[in-house]
Amino acid sequence: MSDEPTPGEMVRRLEDRLADVRDDIQQLGRRMDEKVDQRIYDLRHEALTGRVSTLETLREKDAEKLVATRRWLIGAVVVPLVGILLPVILLLTRGT
Repeated sequence: MSDEPTPGEMVRRLEDRLADVRDDIQQLGRRMDEKVDQRIYDLRHEALTGRVSTLETLREKDAEKLVATRRWLIGAVVVPLVGILLPVILLLTRGT
């Protein structure tokens, strides 16, 4: 009979187990509070995807503007400059 726990010891063990279970439940509750709801995650993902696509569109437009600027620079500055300087250079080289 000495190996069997007393009723008081059984109550203490049961209370210890209940306290452990309560602590575990509280920890799970805190972890669940830290988790992001799937709907919120989906909304954030959609918003981020929209921002990325907008940035990609803006980048493409900037690249097109850069190409247009280069074409304008060549057409408006370089070609007329060559058209003016080439006859002058040819005139000067033939004149000698």
